[in-house]
Amino acid sequence: MNYNVLESLLAEKSFLLADGATGTNLFAMGLETGDAPELWNLNHPERIARHYASFIAAGSDILLTNSFGGTHFRLQLHQAGAQLAAINQAAARIACEVVSTFDRTVIVAGSMGPTGELMEPMGSLTTAAAVAAFAEQAEALQVGGAQVLWIETMSSLAEAQAAIAGASTTGLPIVCTFSFDTNGRSMMGVTPASVVATCQHSQPSAFACGSNCGVGAAELVVGICNMRQAPGGDQVILVAKANCGIPEYIDGHISYNGTPELMANYARLAVDAGAHIIGGCCGTSPTHIAAMRAALDGYQRGLVPSLEHIVATLGEVSNGAKAQYRGDMSVGGGAANQRHVPRSNRRRRG
Repeated sequence: MNYNVLESLLAEKSFLLADGATGTNLFAMGLETGDAPELWNLNHPERIARHYASFIAAGSDILLTNSFGGTHFRLQLHQAGAQLAAINQAAARIACEVVSTFDRTVIVAGSMGPTGELMEPMGSLTTAAAVAAFAEQAEALQVGGAQVLWIETMSSLAEAQAAIAGASTTGLPIVCTFSFDTNGRSMMGVTPASVVATCQHSQPSAFACGSNCGVGAAELVVGICNMRQAPGGDQVILVAKANCGIPEYIDGHISYNGTPELMANYARLAVDAGAHIIGGCCGTSPTHIAAMRAALDGYQRGLVPSLEHIVATLGEVSNGAKAQYRGDMSVGGGAANQRHVPRSNRRRRG
């Protein structure tokens, strides 16, 4: 049986704070549009180390590695496929080195994003090829020191299942999050309830599931509510990693309008919605994470927020997400508000 560091830390704390954006913050350090951030693991390791350290200093309990586009499908677009092992190992190794300089527990999670290919029958990517690609990346991240494999920004159930299968070859605990950015669904039409069912019942399964990225904090919190209200949702460890407000195109650049105050309010609402792990995605800086840390320290989980409260606090959500919300569920005063880790997930992965 393999030691599950997520399970252990969740047993100590009511909820965990993940980090914020990778790409947004690397752009501020000089990354150019169109460049592969993963190559910085080899070419500018000191900048990646500074990026990691900034989020730990802000209060993050979980640090995602700079390896989102680390499959050979994505790296080949930058003629870097042959460097896959070195790139992913460096992403995790640098994170471990930075964590070792802090006097507290911080989990290194190996980030794994979509391949960018379409699975059969819509595209040419076979299940076997997808599983092999994710396994290759996962094994390199494990060699570098990753303690968790964090599959994120998924839109296809088939690709997510292939990623989980590939990642499971390492024996490390797995997190899988989807991006609900199309009227309450993923780009491929997946609903929050479908993600819960997949993460619960597929073999191998993920230790935790949830949502990241998307179209704003309000939409993501509703997505977490909808996951919690799905059949079996009160038995799942949920992850919320929202974008920092809404993207805006200003002076030729994409920026996000979320303030530290908005992200602090989002963090508390995500906990109330049922999330056990909370973080930020695009646009989220260490300043935002510090505000979220302050908001969560000592916070007691409250009632599941109403749609009206979410909208009033964080902004509008799509009609599709609203339609999936069932405010009459008994979880408002029950299981969603329990502060312990759901018992069905309190296990070690084989």
